[in-house]
Amino acid sequence: MEFEPSPNVTRGLFDHLVGAYALGRGGLHGEDHWLRVLRNGREVAAETGANLRVVELFALLHDSKRENEDYDPKHGHRAAEHARSLRGEWFDADDREMDLLLEACRYHADGRVHGDPTVGTCWDADRLDLPRVGILPDPRRLCTEYAKRREVIDAACERAWRNG
Repeated sequence: MEFEPSPNVTRGLFDHLVGAYALGRGGLHGEDHWLRVLRNGREVAAETGANLRVVELFALLHDSKRENEDYDPKHGHRAAEHARSLRGEWFDADDREMDLLLEACRYHADGRVHGDPTVGTCWDADRLDLPRVGILPDPRRLCTEYAKRREVIDAACERAWRNG
């Protein structure tokens, strides 16, 4: 899957994150996963009205500070702090957008659901890529009505299996 830049996520930001990723280019939580989460997030955001800047930034940042491919309970918190450090240099976001991005990054792996359409879209975009690790997305664990649709889950599963 190719990276498609936008006004929110530039080629420079993407290359910076890939280059700084401690686990290398491959793996279950690396570049290919980020790109599928970006694709999923763009699709879900188009239906939910989520803040696209936050969704796109989340896709590239949420796993960028993982220290291993297994149990790493603080990786979301590290990603949030990393996002804070990149603001103003690699991307712009207002205070509300940063609050949403930090919330989405910090707690994305905690199994929660969220009522905010932007945070929910972020989490759904990530969870729709669970088939890459052999887990089918559970609609009860998805936040948005759009992501819960069988055809949305099936399409995301196909992407994960094809590209994972």
